[in-house]
Order: sequence, then C-alpha cells, then structure tokens
Amino acid sequence: MATNNDINDINDTTIPAFGLGTFRLKGQVVIDSVKNGLDVGYRVIDTAQIYGNEAEVGQAIAESGVARKDLFITTKIWTDNYAKDKLVPSLKDSLAKLRTDHVDLTLIHWPSPGNAVPVAEFMGALAEAKTLGLTKHIGVSNFNIALMKEAIAAVGAENIATNQIELHPYLQNRKVAEFAKSQGIHITSYMTLAYGKVIADPVIEAIAKAHNATTAQVTLAWAMQLGYAVIPSSTKRANLEGNLKAQQLKLSDAEMAQMAALDRDERLTDPAGLSPAWD
Repeated sequence: MATNNDINDINDTTIPAFGLGTFRLKGQVVIDSVKNGLDVGYRVIDTAQIYGNEAEVGQAIAESGVARKDLFITTKIWTDNYAKDKLVPSLKDSLAKLRTDHVDLTLIHWPSPGNAVPVAEFMGALAEAKTLGLTKHIGVSNFNIALMKEAIAAVGAENIATNQIELHPYLQNRKVAEFAKSQGIHITSYMTLAYGKVIADPVIEAIAKAHNATTAQVTLAWAMQLGYAVIPSSTKRANLEGNLKAQQLKLSDAEMAQMAALDRDERLTDPAGLSPAWD
C-alpha cells in the first residue's frame, strides 16, 4: 500500500511527508473525501477548528475501519481559543469531535490578531496540552521568522514540530523555510498546487510529460524533494489516488532548478487582521 512514513516510527522531529488536507470541505463532501482517502492509502489527516469539519472527519475515520494507531491526525487551534484558560478546553472539544483521546499534532493556526494573546502565553498553553497527553506534537502555522523566534523562546525549537505555511512553485517562501530548517523545524506546505494554478503551467507540464506523470504529481514531488510535507485535498477519488503516486516520483536537478525558477512571490492567502508581516 502506498503510504507515507511508518506512523509508528514518527518521533519529535519528524512529520509525515504526505497527508490529506480538508480545508474548505464540509458535510458529506469531507466525509467522502476522508473515507476515500483512507481507503486508497492515506494515513495522515489535516483539519482545523475553524474548518468546521472536525466532527465529520471524526465520523469518517470511525467508519473507515482504519485503526487509530495507524493514523496521524493534525488539528489547529483557532485564534478565539489562544488564551491560557481557553486553549486546552478547546482542544478537548476538538478531540471529542474527532472521536479520539489525542491528536498527533496541534498547531496554532495564525498569529494572534493584534497580538491580543502573547506568543509565550499560547505556546505555553500548547506545551501544557502536550504534557497532558492531548497531543503528541505541537507546532505553528502562518508564522514569519520573528514569530518563530518568539515561539522558540517560549518552548524551545525542539518542541516545535512544524510551521505550516503557504508554499507552492509561485510562492517558495525561502527565507521562512531556510530559517525553520536552521532551527530543526519542519516545513509543511499548504496550497502546494496554488489553488490549481500549477495544473496548466507549461514548465510543469513539460516536466510531467517527461515522467508520464500529472502536473499535480510533479508539484507535490518537488515540494517533498525539498524536504517539505504536503497535505493536498481533493473530492475526487481518482485525484486522491493520483496525488499519492507523487511519492514515487523523483525529479532531476535540472527539473528542480526549473521549478525553482517559477517563484514569483505570488501569495494567495493573506487575510487582513490575521497575516503577519511576511518575510
């Protein structure tokens, strides 16, 4: 079966390379996507409190018959729940929806708007959640270098498993990625396919043709070859199966250079009031 790293071998510094995202998927759509994903071999599921689909993800997992020990489940704490007295209760609520006693990874979803809750406070609360056994690993999402430095000061780089950021061929986010790497913090790429924009890119199409692959497979393989984790989503079983095959694709140095040249600092997710000052 085509799966990512053996889940049982995951340690504090390793994030599975390949997972299933659930952003924007709700109701029966997300249930079907997760069940199909698990059926074709996915074992990593990424959700978030703000997605409003944790209960459906939990239902899909329960109905899939896949054992909890074989799964790696990620959720993200929403900004309303960052305060020290709110974070752990909100995570317990997420666990109830997901029908599990722990998740494998819990992330801070965005920086606190207006720094209403200091980084040290919410990272401390997140570390407490880990101590309580509610989550095996903790991390951040959408953090710039300055915020990563604050998070490191609060809990130590060794306790920050990943920074999940928008990263795709048109926004390669090299400064953030290089800083994270220097600290031993993994990068998880979201929106790796740039909302589907990469699918018709002529450079990627040419590489795909050379490998008898799809442009999605090439793009996902590129990100993983750089050492990033990817969490693509799809509502179509054929695409879920196709995306999985990216794990077997190896690009040449020349092809990686062609992909690197596509960077144009094109940010697709930049919500006012949430986004930090990007590097």
